[in-house]
Amino acid sequence: MKGRLYSFLAVVTILFFAFLAGFALLHPGLPPTHDGEYHVIRFYEFDKTLRDHDWYPRWAPDLNNGFGIPLFNYVYPLPNYFSFILHLFGVSFIDAFKLNMFFATIIGSAFFYLWAREFWGTMGGVVSSVFYTFSPYHFVEIYIRGSVGEVWALAFFPAFLWAFTRFVKNKQKIFLAFSSLFLALIIFSHNILALMFFFFALSYIVFLIAQVTNKKYLILNTLHLILISLGLSSIFWLPAILESNLVKGLEIFDLTAHFPDLYQLLIPSWGSGFSGESLNNQLSFQIGIANLLAVLLSILLVTFKICNFRIFRHSGERSDSRIKNRFWTRRVPDGNPSSQNDGKASAVIFFLVFFFFTFFLMLKASQPIWNNAPLMNYFQFPWRFLSLEIIFSSFLAGSIIYFCKSKILAIFLILLTFSLGIGYTKPAYYHYRDDNYYLTRSNFIDGTNSPGNVFNTIFFKTDLKKQKEKLFFLEGSGKINQEIVKSTRYAFDIKAEKDSEIRVNTAYFPGWVIKLDGKRIKPKIASSGLFSFSIPEGQHLVEIKFTDTPARIIGAFGFILSSFILIALSIRVVFATIRR
Repeated sequence: MKGRLYSFLAVVTILFFAFLAGFALLHPGLPPTHDGEYHVIRFYEFDKTLRDHDWYPRWAPDLNNGFGIPLFNYVYPLPNYFSFILHLFGVSFIDAFKLNMFFATIIGSAFFYLWAREFWGTMGGVVSSVFYTFSPYHFVEIYIRGSVGEVWALAFFPAFLWAFTRFVKNKQKIFLAFSSLFLALIIFSHNILALMFFFFALSYIVFLIAQVTNKKYLILNTLHLILISLGLSSIFWLPAILESNLVKGLEIFDLTAHFPDLYQLLIPSWGSGFSGESLNNQLSFQIGIANLLAVLLSILLVTFKICNFRIFRHSGERSDSRIKNRFWTRRVPDGNPSSQNDGKASAVIFFLVFFFFTFFLMLKASQPIWNNAPLMNYFQFPWRFLSLEIIFSSFLAGSIIYFCKSKILAIFLILLTFSLGIGYTKPAYYHYRDDNYYLTRSNFIDGTNSPGNVFNTIFFKTDLKKQKEKLFFLEGSGKINQEIVKSTRYAFDIKAEKDSEIRVNTAYFPGWVIKLDGKRIKPKIASSGLFSFSIPEGQHLVEIKFTDTPARIIGAFGFILSSFILIALSIRVVFATIRR
């Protein structure tokens, strides 16, 4: 009972601090962030397309002056689906944006506690979780950048690390299923951070497997895990990669202009500007005083351990592990309590190495790596590695409590990171607007919803004025009766007085097909980037629909197949548990 009460109080503590971290998101109005207003429009477009029974939207019909763009073929879908669910219950898109980040903050805090507890015990898990939640860059993502996808990715990072750690520790297949699901959710949350995290996750997987016996079993199941997660998310990433050459503007950032200086990483600062702007209002790149202190103390403690200073005590915690290995075993055969810490010290060293490596990647001195290593340009901003830095430093904060066994120190560290971070949770002001404010203004709805004309098709070459009608006679004459005009499907009854050419006021993109009286005809792509079709004299029914290309079909098949595999695996685990 005492242990359960202790765990309950730990959960209440981390949820309390997570609530404080996100409390400003419950305030009426929209905090002024870099991406918030973009997401309000995206949520609306995604919701509209879903309501038109396109279950995996890829097209945003109202953007680009009403000519549309394939925005959702390339943009992470998870926040949009979450917004859709909230909107079904009457939540505005503005509030859906804020609640996306609020719930992501709560979920990330809980999973970071569960993960860190596997290494550092209950109190160490609480300290790590609070450090993670109150890391300055976490608040940059929420209250300055408003990058809702990255906030969700930050929530699912520790979820995957917890699930895989549990799988390695206990070999229970249910955690293999959780690991696959969480890795897929990371990809659905933010594709750039997913790739960044994936490289670290592979190293973490190798590190854990190296600590235990029966490596072959774990390696094979890890391969299954990766394949299932890639299959689950293939409906998103496969078309986004294979069709990336069909849109323009994806490479609009010069990474050489976005290396933070050393002092910007170390010295606290706060600004609402963008990366690359003047220092007076530039984005904050600080790692955080408390986070840096945690790294410093963990270095000192692991150094003492390596030098055999006997400052550590055996924790005496009961183990539920069935794997006998030097990493998690609580009972030490040689009778030396400190020998249990050898595996824990190796975990500290592992995360310290990654902390300083990613620290180096954010400095201009690492530019040769950025210029020559494959995929590095995909990350756009070197300071994006702060997403990993706050994982490493917060995890290391828990190790301090594990080695020192001091509740007073734990309370001090929690209050320290809370007091240093709480000031970053207060937006300067709020925009008191409703959804209609954004949906009716051309500067929000008529563009491409991104800077630099990103996501417009390579075929669209001119700035065309908004048109009232979807079809018009380019050549010839007649009458067009509109039957259906939805997000990705149009139907018209057309009476042509002679052989004619009809222009469609929609940007062409592979997937748009035309059927004339039930027979598919080939569209003609104009120099403007719109498309047209020929129609003979007489009465005709024309249907125009946005369909899936081979890449999208394969991605959808991978999603369905992997979903069945994951469900079957989960059912099998449940029945096996019931039989026991």
